[in-house]
Amino acid sequence: MVEETLLSSSVAIARYRELEARRDREGIADFILERFSERYITPLREGKKHGFCKMAVCCLMIETLESFWQGWPDTEGCSKKAFRSFFRRCSEQNSELDVFYRHADDFYVGVRCGILHQAETTNGWRIRREGPLFNHSTKTINANRFHDQLEKALREYCDTLRQSDWNSEVWCNLRKKMKAVIKNCTPGSGQCR
Repeated sequence: MVEETLLSSSVAIARYRELEARRDREGIADFILERFSERYITPLREGKKHGFCKMAVCCLMIETLESFWQGWPDTEGCSKKAFRSFFRRCSEQNSELDVFYRHADDFYVGVRCGILHQAETTNGWRIRREGPLFNHSTKTINANRFHDQLEKALREYCDTLRQSDWNSEVWCNLRKKMKAVIKNCTPGSGQCR
């Protein structure tokens, strides 16, 4: 029964295992893109969504995407590190999200933790759906543009998977993360998700 558990709309655990056994980098990269897009990108494209909703989902996606990059089974105890690492990578890749690199810790506390724990931003952060991606002086984020840039970061990750050797660090970390994902699908895994 666990092997039939869907990890995305078209890939069950059994199918993922087949892709892994064949070392199908393209197939797995497509699966990752589908999984993230279904959960974090597409639902926020339909209709008018509130900026706070978008930023909450973006924060979930950053932690999840970074756990794939790092090979972490989860982000317990390393959520702040995930945001630091994510924005550092954005800076290294010349992503538009690099504007948050020097603000990673403040972003983590004021946006991620504020929204997650208080249902509001803290430390003076503001969320809008218009304007520049980030206004430093007012600490205002354009949630629509942030979401668009996060989708680009996802696509870059998938492109990295497609272009990297099967035994590279990025692939070893993906396989570690997928083992944890599959384990979490098993009844009695002890995870409260």
